[in-house]
Amino acid sequence: MSSLKFMVQPGGQLKGTIRVPGDKSISHRSIMLGSLAEGTTEVSGFLQGEDSLATLNAFRQMGVQIEGPTAAGKVTIYGVGMNGLKASAQPLDLGNSGTSMRLLSGLLSGQQFDIILEGDESLSGRPMRRVTDPLAEMGATIETEADGTAPLRIKGGIPMKGFHYEMPMASAQVKSCLLLAGLYAEGQTCVTEPAPTRDHTERMLNGFGVEVSREKERICLSGGGQLQATQVDVPADISSAAFFLVGASIAEGSDLTLQHVGINPTRIGVINILREMGANIEVLNERVSGGEPVADLRVQSAPLQGIEIPLDQVPLAIDEFPVLFVAAACAQGETILRGAEELRVKESDRIQVMADGLTTLGVDAKPTVDGIVIQGGTMGGGIVHSHHDHRISMSFAMAALRATAPIEIEDCDNVNTSFPGFSTLAAAVGLKIEEHQS
Repeated sequence: MSSLKFMVQPGGQLKGTIRVPGDKSISHRSIMLGSLAEGTTEVSGFLQGEDSLATLNAFRQMGVQIEGPTAAGKVTIYGVGMNGLKASAQPLDLGNSGTSMRLLSGLLSGQQFDIILEGDESLSGRPMRRVTDPLAEMGATIETEADGTAPLRIKGGIPMKGFHYEMPMASAQVKSCLLLAGLYAEGQTCVTEPAPTRDHTERMLNGFGVEVSREKERICLSGGGQLQATQVDVPADISSAAFFLVGASIAEGSDLTLQHVGINPTRIGVINILREMGANIEVLNERVSGGEPVADLRVQSAPLQGIEIPLDQVPLAIDEFPVLFVAAACAQGETILRGAEELRVKESDRIQVMADGLTTLGVDAKPTVDGIVIQGGTMGGGIVHSHHDHRISMSFAMAALRATAPIEIEDCDNVNTSFPGFSTLAAAVGLKIEEHQS
């Protein structure tokens, strides 16, 4: 099987104005809620990456008529209502998408039919008990492998009961899974989170006419309601913008504007952390689009300083840490991250994989149980293994802007899960990147 690799030449700067692809989290949820709504939901800016397309295809498999996505990211969903999904003859293959599997496990626990959720090798190794255990408390019957991993076999026709759940760790996927299950449960379902996590599910449920209440850390909804179709305009994904925010910060002479980026307060950890390191990021033209705050981000290069990353920012930047580690490697002094053990169970063990890659490039990066300590300094070149993790691949591509020799990144096929066209867009603003099939 051929594999995609990135060859990136050292140096360069990022200049221009671009719009990165749509937000993955919001794209997933637009399909899920649009499918359960009464009426026709129109989505614009949908991310045509493999993960969100896996969600779209899963609902088609369950009998929902969905048109698109068009080249412009327009999707039309003909909702079937809360109880209109149909059994699928085949298991739902969710590819590499942890969001699809965890959220669907909640949404499908309250259906009248049995269904199996499966994924690729990476997804099949990721922990699922964090959703299946609390769902069992609501009455759901879900079988996993012996070690708590996929495939998930969900039994239909089980009456679900609302409950109050105190999450042991901050996770938007677990919170969203239980709220979606709560739509099908008798009574009220409440989730208390130990730290704020992305709130796209709550915002979008409100947009579809479901009342979600929040009191401090506790989020509640009642079962038995209906969703009403609406319009969803998906903002550009801040997780995808993050690669360019770091790239333009570290490459001298850069001046880059990123348009229509979602700046949801539960997602802006990457901006807060970079600014604390000394980055020059301006938030321009702030507005609200489809219930989500968006803005244009202008970033100009600036000398970065190492910092101790504030613990309250960790859940707000959990997906952006691979590229933040690159920023740390280019900063003056030491950067310390703690409280991020969640990074070890993403598409790869992102703490170890980033530490290994940075070490290959000559950076002093020492992994810890729940984080990493990085000494900023000079970065060389070399061959880096991404372990099929899209965010690792793109992070090391941006590292080349400050490297002294070429960087070759292996196994980049999964970049299409979140950022189709990454290398073309990056090259258009000045990254010296080429794709090679091996």
